Amino acid sequence: MREPGHRARPFDIRLVLGGLFTVYGVLVTAAGIAASDEDLAKAQGVNINLWTGLGLLALGGVFLLWLRWRPGGPPRSGERPED
Repeated sequence: MREPGHRARPFDIRLVLGGLFTVYGVLVTAAGIAASDEDLAKAQGVNINLWTGLGLLALGGVFLLWLRWRPGGPPRSGERPED
């Protein structure tokens, strides 16, 4: 039998945000890896796409790990909710 709150889990905001940040992080990191010397010169030698992409990947990972460590959902009958 499925646990209570199983149907609501796909709509958890942590899953949505974690997924979006991870997808955008992959795209921006790929753009940073493929940056040309001209692109780096425009940004005064800083590969801003690479650093931003890695930051987005890290943030997306935090949201997804948070969802895995604390799944949430309504308390089971007879249990007190956490304070």
